[in-house]
Amino acid sequence: MKKFLNMLFSRVVIISLSIAIQAAFLVLLIWRFNNYYVYVHAACVLLSLVVTLGIIGGRSNPGYKIAWLVPILLFPIFGGLFYLMFGRNQLSARERKKMAEIQRHTESVVDLSGQMSDELYQIDADAGSISRYIARNALSPLYQNTAATYFPIGEAKFASLLEELQKAQHFIFMEYFIIQEGKMWDPILEILTQKAKQGVEVRVIYDDVGCIDTLPYHYDRELEKLGIACCAFNPFVPVLSARLNNRDHRKIVVIDGHTGFTGGINLADEYINAYPKHGHWKDAAIMLKGDAVWSLTVMFLSMWNYLRHTDEDYTRYRSTGTTGHQLAAPGYLQPFSDSPLDHEAVGETVYMQLISRAKKYVYINTPYLIIDNEMVTALTTAAKSGVDVRIITPHIADKWYVHAVTRAYYKILVESGVKIFEYTPGFVHAKTFVVDDIYGVVGTINLDYRSLYLHFECGVWMYKTPCLTDMKRDFLETQQKCQSITLQQCQKVSLPTRICRALLRVFAPLM
Repeated sequence: MKKFLNMLFSRVVIISLSIAIQAAFLVLLIWRFNNYYVYVHAACVLLSLVVTLGIIGGRSNPGYKIAWLVPILLFPIFGGLFYLMFGRNQLSARERKKMAEIQRHTESVVDLSGQMSDELYQIDADAGSISRYIARNALSPLYQNTAATYFPIGEAKFASLLEELQKAQHFIFMEYFIIQEGKMWDPILEILTQKAKQGVEVRVIYDDVGCIDTLPYHYDRELEKLGIACCAFNPFVPVLSARLNNRDHRKIVVIDGHTGFTGGINLADEYINAYPKHGHWKDAAIMLKGDAVWSLTVMFLSMWNYLRHTDEDYTRYRSTGTTGHQLAAPGYLQPFSDSPLDHEAVGETVYMQLISRAKKYVYINTPYLIIDNEMVTALTTAAKSGVDVRIITPHIADKWYVHAVTRAYYKILVESGVKIFEYTPGFVHAKTFVVDDIYGVVGTINLDYRSLYLHFECGVWMYKTPCLTDMKRDFLETQQKCQSITLQQCQKVSLPTRICRALLRVFAPLM
């Protein structure tokens, strides 16, 4: 009974009921004007028409447009109104001004001269052009003198993270989509609390929607009491609003400016297989030591400024010492961020450029395969050109409807020669690309509309770094635990299942 009552009065249930009541009230309010039906109907249809024209002429992805145009055309009375509430992804004038100030601040503290990208261009024109794109559109320069360690599983990253946190002497920055009390977060929190007492500056950012059913309400206040400065990104208010669309999906740790982590691994027990939520959890992360950590530091501080309305002196947190690894680290690295507010899909463009430049192979880990026409074309064209394109997806789904859409793309990809593998032991949450033993990306960016267009994301692009060998080995070893998806399997899918997948695919950009 106690468990039932806790669930009944949980934050998720209360918020869901609140939103449902507001939506129902809105619908009833419109229908209540029956005496003025002709006028109300005409006004709503006119609004839907204006919204439709705005969507068609807008800059959003075509798939996202279709996902909204269909319900608006089917339900013209409510469609336009609901789009204005949930579909827009625009900043207010005040927020635009604040973002512009943060961008100018970022530009002033990172080297955007492009000199190193130009040097790389002389070595490899393909690599140099990708690097130039990232530098110019993500305000993220290219670096050398940085050692990268690839973690093929959450347990390995967790062990290394605990070790590095213990070494912190000046500051610790952490930014995560999901934090949950348990076997993973509790020992981390213990270290953070201890470090804060020792005078180390500790800051934490978590996404309030991502943690809506994993952390208590106002958990940021609890951390503040422990001496840990904390911000909740986009604090969830149970009011119908488009603010739900934008979430902080990044996972960043910065320690003393010289050591950084990112990747797919959140701070909850399933990510280290302490809790078998969806079978065995396969994930990946990367640790950087050296110059490139500066970009991760700037990403965190930019988000902190945005949330706290402050104007930090970023340079106070730039490491000027040596970690003992930089000089021995070959290759180039480029940490980058992706914002949904600048109309530039950096993550998708980087992925597309890697696919288009592949000569031998493209190996991809992704939990979701919900892609637009451009990505489908890039993958199929590469496979038809003789490139060995392989994609590993989960076999056990975390969300059945999302997994159904993922499987809806199998047939067109497999027909074109793309090899699809499902990870039979459980769920793949890793987001990695490795290409031709030359390029790689490890980050937070899924192959779905939310990651590519609506969330704050980050990743690390690499060129000829030693850890690419580890990434390739990990992919091939993971593949051995997968089942191959054949064209025959795709063709045997029942008609009702195909219809269901087709319907879900239409609305995939809204999932």
